[in-house]
Amino acid sequence: MDMLWNGWGDPAKAAPLPDSVTGLLRDLLGVKPRTAPALTLEDIDLPAPTAARAALKALAEAVGGADHVRTDSESRIRHTRGKSTPDLLRVRAGDFSDVPQAVVLPGSHDEVLAVLRACAAHGLAAVPFGGGTSVVGGLAPQRSAFIALDLRRMNGLLDLDPVSRTAVLQPGLRAPEAEALLAEQGFTLGHFPQSFEWATIGGFAAARSSGQASAGYGRFDEMVLGLTLATPEGTIETGRAPRSAAGPDLRQLVLGSEGAFGVITSVTVRIRPLPQARIYEGWRFASFEEGAAALRRLAQDGPRPTVLRLSDETETLIGLAQPDAIGGDLSQSAAGCLAITGYEGTAEDTARRREQAAAVLTACGGTLLGAEPGERWAHGRFSAPYLRDALLDVGAFAETLETAAFWSRIPDLYAAVRTALTETLTEAGTPPLVMCHISHVYENGASLYFTVVSAQGEDPVAHWTPAKHAANEAVLAAGGTISHHHGVGTDHRDWYVREAGPLGISALRAVKRRLDPEGVLNPGVLLPID
Repeated sequence: MDMLWNGWGDPAKAAPLPDSVTGLLRDLLGVKPRTAPALTLEDIDLPAPTAARAALKALAEAVGGADHVRTDSESRIRHTRGKSTPDLLRVRAGDFSDVPQAVVLPGSHDEVLAVLRACAAHGLAAVPFGGGTSVVGGLAPQRSAFIALDLRRMNGLLDLDPVSRTAVLQPGLRAPEAEALLAEQGFTLGHFPQSFEWATIGGFAAARSSGQASAGYGRFDEMVLGLTLATPEGTIETGRAPRSAAGPDLRQLVLGSEGAFGVITSVTVRIRPLPQARIYEGWRFASFEEGAAALRRLAQDGPRPTVLRLSDETETLIGLAQPDAIGGDLSQSAAGCLAITGYEGTAEDTARRREQAAAVLTACGGTLLGAEPGERWAHGRFSAPYLRDALLDVGAFAETLETAAFWSRIPDLYAAVRTALTETLTEAGTPPLVMCHISHVYENGASLYFTVVSAQGEDPVAHWTPAKHAANEAVLAAGGTISHHHGVGTDHRDWYVREAGPLGISALRAVKRRLDPEGVLNPGVLLPID
C-alpha cells in the first residue's frame, strides 16, 4: 500500500475533526474553514519528463529492465517532497515544481551503484527514497533534473545472529515489517518513532532517528553496528566489531548524512529479546518545571523507564499527549502536566523498575494517575500525523519542530522557542497555540518537541517561514541543536552550517567531493551546493 499522496499514512485511518474541536479552533485562533475544493490526483496533469531517452535507457539497464523505472504521473507525484506541513500545502495547492523525472527501483547494492553511475554520466541527481516521511525538506534537492531512488525492493532481513544479537536489514524495509520479521525469531529492534508505520530502516539511519522508547532501547544511531554505503565512487563498508579503536568510526560519517554522501544499502543493528511485559502509566505534575526535574532525576540516577515523556501545561490541557482523545477534557481535571512512563522487559524486571521509579516520581511531587492515560497514549502514539492532516482540512495550520540541549539550558531553550513562535505568528495576524513536550531524555540533557497550531492566513507557507526561521534562531541562541531527530534537510541546512562551523563544514564538503565528485547525491540537502 502507498501512503496518501497529499497527506499522511493509510487513507482508511484518516478521520475528520470532531465538531467540538473545529469550534474551539474557530473561537480560540480564528481558524476559517477552507472553501476551495480539494485537489484530486485526476486533476493533476504533469508535463512529461525532460530527461533524455538515453538517460532513461541507462537507468533501466542499471535496474534490470524498464519495469523498474516509472515515469507515470502518479508515481512521480507520490515521490514529490516529504510530509512536512509546507510540503503538503504545496502539493495540495498543485505545486509540483520539485517532481522527479522518474522513480527508479533498484533491487540490490550493485544495482544502486549502477544507477548512481548512470546518473553521473547523464547529469541527473539521485534522491534516496524510503518511506517518504521527511519533514525537513530532505526529499527536495536543489536541482531540477533528478530521480527518486526508491528502495522498496530492497526490503529483506538478510541475516540474524541470535548469539551476538545482531540483524542485517535492507534499507527499504519498513519498520512494521522489520519488527514482524524479528519477532518471528523472538527479537525486537525497539525503535518506535511517530513515523513507525511508514518509515524505513535506511531512513532511520540516514536521519539519526530517535524512537519513543529511546530511554530504554536507545536512539537508532546507538543501535547501528555496521553499514554498507553505495557511492558514485564505489562502496564503503563499516562495522567489523561492536566497538573498535581502529581509527575514526566511519559509521558516524554515514549516520545522519541524509543521502548526501551515498545510499545506505544494508544496516547491521543490535536487537533485543521480545519483552515479556509492557506497562504504561500516567503521572501528573503541578508544573513543567517540576515534571522536568523529576524526569532528570530518573535519567541521571535511575531507574530509567523504557518510555519517559512529559507534556507542558498547554499540551496537557488540549489533550495532545493523547491524540486520539484531543479536546476531550478541557476541565480543571486536565490541569498541570501529564507525564507518561513505560516499562518493557521481563515481568520481574519491569515490576521492579516500575516500583522504584514510582518512588522517585512521588518524591518529586508526581501523582500517579494509573494505567489509563498510559494505555491511551500507547494506543494513539502514531496518530498525531493524521490529526495534523485533519487540522489542515479545516483551515488550521499545524506544524512541529524539535531540538535538544543540556539539562541546564532546557528552561531557557523552552522559553526562547515559545516566545519566538508566539511573537512572530502574532505579528503576522495569526496568534498561535504553542505546545511542547520532553520526548527523549539522557543523563546530560533532553529533547524538546514543539507543536504549533494557528490559522493558516492568506499564504500558509509564507506565513510559516518567518516563524520557523525565528524558532531556528532562538534554538541556536539558547544553546540548542538545530535538530534532535528530524534531521537537517534543506529546512535546517543554513543553521546547521552555523552550528557545525566553517572548518567542520569544509571537512564535510571534502568528503562530499571525494565520494560524489559530480554532485549526484541529494544536492543542497544537508550541505549547501558549492
